[in-house]
Amino acid sequence: MARASISIPTNLQLFESNLLVKISAKEVGKKFVSEWIVRGVNLLLETGESYTLVGPNGSGKSTLLQLLMGNMPPSEGTIHYEMAGKELDIDDWYRQIVLAAPYLELIEEFTLRETVVFHQKFKPLKNGLSAADFEDFVQLSHARNKALRHYSSGMKQRVKLGLAFLSDVPVVLLDEPTSNLDAAGSKWYLDNVVKLTDNQLVLLGSNQPQEYEFCKNIISVSAFKR
Repeated sequence: MARASISIPTNLQLFESNLLVKISAKEVGKKFVSEWIVRGVNLLLETGESYTLVGPNGSGKSTLLQLLMGNMPPSEGTIHYEMAGKELDIDDWYRQIVLAAPYLELIEEFTLRETVVFHQKFKPLKNGLSAADFEDFVQLSHARNKALRHYSSGMKQRVKLGLAFLSDVPVVLLDEPTSNLDAAGSKWYLDNVVKLTDNQLVLLGSNQPQEYEFCKNIISVSAFKR
């Protein structure tokens, strides 16, 4: 018998409110060969706020997002990560973040169930949700035993977003979150992005206003062109 679709609790909590997470960038710049992609980045990002990096394609949104998440080193300047008043080293920091992006590769040989079980070994799901709960949430329980290489691009994006929304970590990074989603998938994203990340630090990269219509803090990457 098929499981009924679960109703994700509206009171999902991430962590105690006194565990404030901060990302601080001071005079950060990134150069590829002789071209500066961004320069003079000074930002303070904190728990409980949402931020969106905006700009046209090729403006450096993804580069800046990956700099802030620690996925690439800056060419100049410093980036510090802090949790509950204590600075985190990069290895500890990676345990606190989750990313959904078009360039993020899933393990294609895994089934959906294997993907979720593997993910849970490193980052548990909020409120003790099970792999089966996750499958219902992303509306893919019918394909739980299918290898991800047989998923459409939209199905894969839904998996990535589901892991971002439901992972029990303080920082959620979303780059072009509705890429490959149809109208129903985009609505599913908008229905859940605020409800399930309210107590987290959310950082987006986007040039689609409908993706970040809820966001309070809009940061134009053009401000960091010198």
